[in-house]
Amino acid sequence: MIKSLARLCTLLFLSAALLGGPALAAEPQREPLIVFAAASLTEVLQQIAPLYTRQSNVPVKFSFAASSALARQIESGARADAFLSADQDWMNYLQERKLIKASTRSDLLGNRLALIAPKDSKVTLKLQRGAPLLAALGAKGRLSTGDPDSVPVGKYAKAALGNLDLWPALEPRLVRADNVRVALMYVARGEAPLGIVYATDAAVEPQVRIVDLFPESSHAPITYPAAATASASREAESFLKFLRGAEARAIFTKAGFTVLGGGEPAPQGSSDSR
Repeated sequence: MIKSLARLCTLLFLSAALLGGPALAAEPQREPLIVFAAASLTEVLQQIAPLYTRQSNVPVKFSFAASSALARQIESGARADAFLSADQDWMNYLQERKLIKASTRSDLLGNRLALIAPKDSKVTLKLQRGAPLLAALGAKGRLSTGDPDSVPVGKYAKAALGNLDLWPALEPRLVRADNVRVALMYVARGEAPLGIVYATDAAVEPQVRIVDLFPESSHAPITYPAAATASASREAESFLKFLRGAEARAIFTKAGFTVLGGGEPAPQGSSDSR
């Protein structure tokens, strides 16, 4: 009888250990980190987040949209711990209003501006001054990109087209999308014969191809600044540091982004007109 009880206790102990009993229970996940990020960062950040959570036990939740929309949401009081913008202007916008921690701000990534067409399109041209872009659109075709009045990719597109003497003719033919992924979608569906997006966006959409890349001299450098918000939890800075680490850098590079610098914060009050 005593031996049977001893055997039963041993079995119960082993079962509890194998099933992760109370003494071995995993640490519960902490409050999620809320990250507002430019739409063009969707896939890479969704790959990086589980790696960070595995290391920190802090889950990450994202809100992806145009940088302009996200900055205005933060200004309106939306909860966010970190902001990753597709241009400097919208990060400056929040910094001027003291809605980010300027000491945490750094330029994280770079990108290229691309002219895209549906994958079966026969359009070929070289993006240079006076390029026949209007003729390539055809009689009624539209050019899809972000709204130049607010969406970063549209602002870069307007600058590039202007410097190539193409903007006045193309402005009336513009489809002003709410963000870069909507602009990409119009071309992927064949609703627009041409579009201007980031090169990394074209890379994730099999229904489009890159016709040509805009000369880098035709627009301001495409940079993605990142910063913790003024109301951020203490984990925000840890997440931003992780984005500059080896695992995240490998994912960014594979996706076609340029990883910038060593993650040193940008000078406070820096300004860049895009």
